[in-house]
Amino acid sequence: MRSKLFVPGTRPELFAKALGSAADGVCFDLEDAVSEPRKGEARDAVRQLLLQGGGTAASGKTVIVRVNAMDTPHFAEDVVAVAQPGVHLINIPKPESAAHVRSAVEAIERAERTNGVAAPIGLLLNIEAPAALRTAAELALAHTRVAGLQLGLGDLFEPLGIARREPAAIQQAMFAVRMAAGEAGVYAYDGAFADIRDADGFRAEAMLARNLGFLGKTCIHPSQIAIANEVFRPTDEEIAHACKVVEAARAADAGGVGAYVVDGKMIDMPFVIRARAIVASARSLGLLPG
Repeated sequence: MRSKLFVPGTRPELFAKALGSAADGVCFDLEDAVSEPRKGEARDAVRQLLLQGGGTAASGKTVIVRVNAMDTPHFAEDVVAVAQPGVHLINIPKPESAAHVRSAVEAIERAERTNGVAAPIGLLLNIEAPAALRTAAELALAHTRVAGLQLGLGDLFEPLGIARREPAAIQQAMFAVRMAAGEAGVYAYDGAFADIRDADGFRAEAMLARNLGFLGKTCIHPSQIAIANEVFRPTDEEIAHACKVVEAARAADAGGVGAYVVDGKMIDMPFVIRARAIVASARSLGLLPG
């Protein structure tokens, strides 16, 4: 999921357009993009879309819904409404503890039983508070349904008076989330970049996230999708090298060799794992034959 496009739940006229976009995923938002008086309206609109089913399924996209936080009066109704067949991930904002995550899973499981959901819905956890950043691995390890950690720099930095575009702070927060995700065996996902007019700024932040091993970046405007897809796509050079590494690994396994050289670089198992991931990504994007 190189790119994930946010769509406010109060904008049903944009739902089909978002599902037809070039984004790999679409996140229907019931939280920050929706004002308090319109929470119920947004919830009902997204529920109706999901119950129709055909549009979301035919899109081939990862379908995500961001619900309201668990400490709000909206969470329980959100989950009952949107834990529907065809939803791949529920995005949980502001998780506070491992127990908090497990409680969210229990609520989702009850809704799944009610709504006839056969495939378990995963969780994408927002890391957007100091305590969550400090305990991010613990949050990710709280339940096997957690698929990834998503960094929310605006929510994390603003209350602390940290400039949203301070490079050192951004890199440190990204690194912490990536290490936590790595410890838990889940992916790290980058959050939104608010200035939709600053394409260069979006690209620079996306490049940093890619270099730190993030899976992709959130887009809040369609103009950002192409940049995210380009940045998080494996390059032709990376694909060619990865194919060589995978082939060399096969030969090495057959010959009982543990470490070897490909294109002048020493290769052992961590490099093989990475190469296999690049090859799989390239195939999923149609850049290599299946």
